[in-house]
Amino acid sequence: METARILIVEDEAIVAMVIKKRLLSLGYVVSGVAASGNEAITRVEGTYPDLILMDILLKGDMDGIEAAGIIKERFNVPIVFLTAHSDDKTLERAKQVDPYGYIIKPFTEKDLSATIEIALHRHRSDSEKAFS
Repeated sequence: METARILIVEDEAIVAMVIKKRLLSLGYVVSGVAASGNEAITRVEGTYPDLILMDILLKGDMDGIEAAGIIKERFNVPIVFLTAHSDDKTLERAKQVDPYGYIIKPFTEKDLSATIEIALHRHRSDSEKAFS
């Protein structure tokens, strides 16, 4: 497992702290925590994380799916949705931004680690194909 820098986008401070603690215990680096879609975009510009864990329902004028679409368009950072919402409408919207994973809360450390590692591997593979 590589040491990846991960941005957490979660508007509930306690949940963000739990996710951060789990990531650190798994050996990842947390590049920052953002509580809104706009803040997530700003943090990506400033820290260029290797991966983003994005909640879908965020406070403010932009949800996680909208923020993911903007980030995908402007930056080459893989996004894994980490959310409690799995209804058909939300899943269809999420698929439109081609995420690298979708984890339903509550989740285990094993689920989190496996999804992150697969997302990072897929992103490296996609990037290598784009440049060859």
